[in-house]
Amino acid sequence: MLELAQVHAYYGKSHILQGVDLAVDGREIVSLLGRNGVGRSTTCKAVMGLVAAEGSIAYRGRTIVGLRPDQIAHLGIGYVPEDRQIFPTLTVRQNLELGLKRAGRFGRWRYQDIYGLFPNLAERQSIVAGLLSGGEQQMLAMSRTLMGDPDLIIIDEPTEGLAPKLVEQVGEMLREIARRGIAVLLVEQKLTIALNISHRLYVMGHGRIVFAGTPTEFAADVSVRRQWLEV
Repeated sequence: MLELAQVHAYYGKSHILQGVDLAVDGREIVSLLGRNGVGRSTTCKAVMGLVAAEGSIAYRGRTIVGLRPDQIAHLGIGYVPEDRQIFPTLTVRQNLELGLKRAGRFGRWRYQDIYGLFPNLAERQSIVAGLLSGGEQQMLAMSRTLMGDPDLIIIDEPTEGLAPKLVEQVGEMLREIARRGIAVLLVEQKLTIALNISHRLYVMGHGRIVFAGTPTEFAADVSVRRQWLEV
């Protein structure tokens, strides 16, 4: 579904992505792990056209390098950035409505689907989003992207700063997303959630992929964890 081959990206003279190879198949949850600053978020932005990239990025066999972010989104890729980017002066329901590609046209996700997974949002649907807790804002950001009915969703650090109970809810939502036929590329720091829900894992170090495999293979490779993940 999504394939990156020898992708390079720069911030000024800084060479951030140094030949990234990565793939996500349909109905798969794939986690991208690594320390802060190694290029994980830049990889997401390169896919979405938010950072200029060199190399090959293909979605469903179509090259998307050089397309605008809105064009990439309309092809069926959703993106939940690390900073959430909710609209604080709009209500929860209005934020969700803005996720629709066309007003009133729903896909696999409707309001009640979202509220069923996140009852907190149902209780606060008429409250302006700026009054939500950090965890609730993260739920809202993910949910708004789902309302656009993507076939692939890229989620950057969804559990950052969340309480353990909310982390569990996010994990269950990611499983539900995959059950509905949506592929997931997850950037995550918490190894526990990544190992529990992912079909495959990539580890990034110094702008390159340094490990690719299953959670079982990752768990057995102590050297990768020590060299590229542990502080």
